[in-house]
Amino acid sequence: MSVTTKNLVQLQNSMNYLHVSELKAYCEKLGLSLKGKKFTLIYRILHFLKTGEKIELAKYPSTSLSKSNKDYTPKPSDLILKGLYKNDLKTRLFFKAIIGQHFHFTAFGVDWLEQRWMDGAPPTYQEFADMWRKEYELRKTNGSSPKAEWAYITFVKNYLNTHTQASRNEMLKQWEIERLKHKAIVDEFFVRN
Repeated sequence: MSVTTKNLVQLQNSMNYLHVSELKAYCEKLGLSLKGKKFTLIYRILHFLKTGEKIELAKYPSTSLSKSNKDYTPKPSDLILKGLYKNDLKTRLFFKAIIGQHFHFTAFGVDWLEQRWMDGAPPTYQEFADMWRKEYELRKTNGSSPKAEWAYITFVKNYLNTHTQASRNEMLKQWEIERLKHKAIVDEFFVRN
């Protein structure tokens, strides 16, 4: 399969409009694992299209995995390792101590951490804190956007901003038209390639 970066960017954008069941159908056609959330399925498909390599994202590189499951108190210089890191009260209090009381777990932070684990480059707690703080400041200034795979939320927000009198049914109808347009782009990509 020969694909360009431009085609993959368009494909990724359009896949964000699909249902998980539709993404699983593409995974099945490509002989890829059907496990995972929307982000994982999109990542798996794109990785295969870029490299021809079938990856099982549930298997992180060994550099990202904890060799221990003991409970411990992290230090800023410790690596955040899959299997040892917990999204719990103890961790939240630790981050509040090094970031500030305004810290809270975010989808962006979780995705950033997952990406670092997938890349085999687990960050330290301090690196996570620095990233979170920087992202927090950017969002205070620029606002925030939903994650790319939350295309429905972005669509609804934009649609209701420009169609203030639209009914819920009208908005849902327009969403489905937009979604099917992106599904057709994905379908055409797989027919051509």
